[in-house]
Amino acid sequence: LWIKGHHFAPDDTVTGSFASFISAARPEHLSQTVRQRSKRMILDSLGVGLVGSTTRVFDIALRYCRLYSSVAVSSVYGKPGVKLSPTLAAFTNGVATHSMDFDDTWHPATHPSGAVLPALLAASQMLPPSAKPTGLDFLLAFNVGLEVQGRLMHFSTEAHDIPKRFHPPSVVGTLGGAAAAAKLLSLSPAQCCHALGIAASLAGAPMANAATQAKPLHVGNATRLGLEAALLAARGMEASPLILDDIPGCSGFGAFYGVYQPKPLPAPGQHHQFLLEKQDIAFKRFPAHLGMHWVVDAALSVRNLFINQAGSFSPALIRSILLKIPVSKYINRPFPSSEHQARHSFQFNACAALLDGEVGLGSFSESSIQRQELRELLDKVVVEHPEDNMANFDKMYGEVALLLHTGDVLTGKCDTFYGHWRKPLSKESLLKKFRSNASHVLPEEKIEAIITLVENLENLSDSSQLACSL
Repeated sequence: LWIKGHHFAPDDTVTGSFASFISAARPEHLSQTVRQRSKRMILDSLGVGLVGSTTRVFDIALRYCRLYSSVAVSSVYGKPGVKLSPTLAAFTNGVATHSMDFDDTWHPATHPSGAVLPALLAASQMLPPSAKPTGLDFLLAFNVGLEVQGRLMHFSTEAHDIPKRFHPPSVVGTLGGAAAAAKLLSLSPAQCCHALGIAASLAGAPMANAATQAKPLHVGNATRLGLEAALLAARGMEASPLILDDIPGCSGFGAFYGVYQPKPLPAPGQHHQFLLEKQDIAFKRFPAHLGMHWVVDAALSVRNLFINQAGSFSPALIRSILLKIPVSKYINRPFPSSEHQARHSFQFNACAALLDGEVGLGSFSESSIQRQELRELLDKVVVEHPEDNMANFDKMYGEVALLLHTGDVLTGKCDTFYGHWRKPLSKESLLKKFRSNASHVLPEEKIEAIITLVENLENLSDSSQLACSL
C-alpha cells in the first residue's frame, strides 16, 4: 500500500479516505445548521480563551513562549500588544482556552474547539496578504478539524465514556488541529495524509495530569502540534500513509485505544453529513469539568427545596449529603486543595452550589476553596455509585440528597443540565457568557466587534481580521 513515487495512502484505506476528505471538502458541503453551530463554538471558545488569559497557568505559558518567539506575527488572547510565532501563539491560546476547564465538550467526550481554533487564528496571520484565507475558508477548515476529531472518536467504544488513560484532546485534538491547518493551508491529499501521520507521533497525554496546571497544556499542545504537523507536511516531511488503519502487529493511531475499529471517511458531498449536524455541542455555564454541571444543577434544585421548607439555607440542619454519581476516579475528589482539583471534584461543586446558590469564576479562588463552612459541608458528603449511573456524558445523571437532623430527606436530581446538547444554551445565554468572559480583558467596543465578526464570518474577505481583533 506504500506506493512507490507517491508515498501516500490510496483512497480505499482509512487514512487515504481521511486525507481525500480534508482536501476535497468545500464550503457548499456545510449545511446552515453546521455553520451556525460551529460559529457558536468559535464565539464561545474565543470568550473562554480571553478570560483564560487572566490565569496563572496562561501567564506561565506566555512567559515561556516569549523566550523563543522570533517571527512574531500571531496574536495572543487578551494581550493586544503581544505577538508570538504562529505555533507558539497557537500553544499559548490553546492553554488559555482550557486553563479554567471552561471550553466546550462534544460526545464522544473531547474538547474540540480549543484544539483547532488557535491553530487557525495563528495560521491566518502567518500567511502573506496575497494568500489570506477568507472567512468562509476559515469556517470550512474549522469544521474539517471538528469532523476529523469526531470520526476518530467513533473508532473506539472506549471513547464514549469518561476517559481513563489518555486525555482525548491530546489524541484526537492533535489530528484535528493538523487536519484543520492542512485545509487552511490548501495542502494536497498526499500532504494531508502525511500531516495526520506526523500529528499521530506528536499526540497523547495521560489522564493523571487532570486537575493540575499541566492539563491545559494538553489542549495547547494539540493545537500547536497539529499546526506544526501541517507545516512539516507542507515542507515535504513524510509519515506512515496507514496511520489510521488497523495493521496487525504494527500499531498506528490504534495504539491509543484497547479496542480500535477504524472506518473510512465518506467523501464530502450529498451522501456525507457532518457529525456536528447530528451531534450538537455542550457549552459550560461555569468553569469546571463537564460532569460537575449535573451535580451543581441537582444541588441547586435540592437547595431550593430546603429553602422552601426551612426559610433559608442553614448547613447546621444537615446531617449528611448523599451524592449519587458515576464511577470516575479523577473527578471524585473529597477534599480538593487547589483550583484545578476543585474544578474536578463532584463533592466541591455540589457543596459550593449548596452554600452559595451558584457556581462561577469566583468559586474556585483559594479563599473560596479554603472556607471553613465549605470544609464543614464537605465533611458531611457520602458518595454512592448506582449501577445505572454510567460514566458517559450522554447517559449519566447527578443526584444530591440532604439528610436532615429531623429525619427528613430532600432530593434533587439532574438528568440534563442547561447547556448540554439535549438542552442547548440559547443565543442570549451564549452571548451573555461571551460578553462576561471577554469583559475581563477587552473593552465593550472590541467585544461587540468580535461578536459581529463571528456572526458574519462567511462574508469576511480576510479571516485574519478575527485574530487581529483579539
